[in-house]
Amino acid sequence: MKNNFVENLSLFCGAILFTVIVCVVIALPTMWLWNWLMPTIFGLIKINFWQALGINLISALLIKGGAKTYKNE
Repeated sequence: MKNNFVENLSLFCGAILFTVIVCVVIALPTMWLWNWLMPTIFGLIKINFWQALGINLISALLIKGGAKTYKNE
């Protein structure tokens, strides 16, 4: 019983850590590129980490869509 709890807890912590790493890997390049290019080219403001993560989320929803698409066969 105790061993099962420890395994589940370690899987949960690993999943949380993986999610955090993926968010950082996705958001930081977006933030750096935005802050490097957009203020100079278009006169826009600089963004922070959370705004970059939000931009990635919104663009993923708009480009990929929320639903699966099926091919007509």
